Amino acid sequence: MPLALLDSILDAVSDSSWTYGVVFLFAMLDAFFPAVPSETAVITAGVLAASGDLLVGVIILCAALGAILGDNVSFGIGRTVGEPIAKRLFKGNRKRHLDWAERALDERGPYLIVIGRFIPGGRTAITFSAGLLEMRWRKFVAWDTLAGFVWASYAGMLGYLGGKAFEEEPWKGLVIAFIVAFGIAAAVELYRWRKKRRELARG
Repeated sequence: MPLALLDSILDAVSDSSWTYGVVFLFAMLDAFFPAVPSETAVITAGVLAASGDLLVGVIILCAALGAILGDNVSFGIGRTVGEPIAKRLFKGNRKRHLDWAERALDERGPYLIVIGRFIPGGRTAITFSAGLLEMRWRKFVAWDTLAGFVWASYAGMLGYLGGKAFEEEPWKGLVIAFIVAFGIAAAVELYRWRKKRRELARG
């Protein structure tokens, strides 16, 4: 992540009550604009909550509601104008995300909505594909609500626990939280890669 972008996030995520709105907005936009660093904002807000400046429960609630709303926008776009949008948004190298999401939803069902929330780019492709493939909305929203709260709790508590561990130097908690988050994301990607190789070897 570019340093200038990180600085702007840290400026936006402060001990002000406005931060709850920022967390909600970032989580919502990230659902259909993957470049928006929502996870970074939630983790940073969690670190600030460890010092008592913010309430971690409210951070998690705002992040979850923002994520769920954004995912439903992505689902709605996929349902209403899916084909032409897919050709424009998922072209070139990004098309592999959409292809993977369509196969995964078709083969393994809606629990992929939960897993996809932890995959950068994957969450957009999966929610969009769910709409494109005309998954029933009630089924989608039930799984997506679970996904939103699991993801928000993970990111918020990761920052909070990191901040608590380094109360005197919260920046260290932020660094540790980001390292852990990166490690988890890398582990998910490694699992997906190994599983895909096994499927290709069998098939």
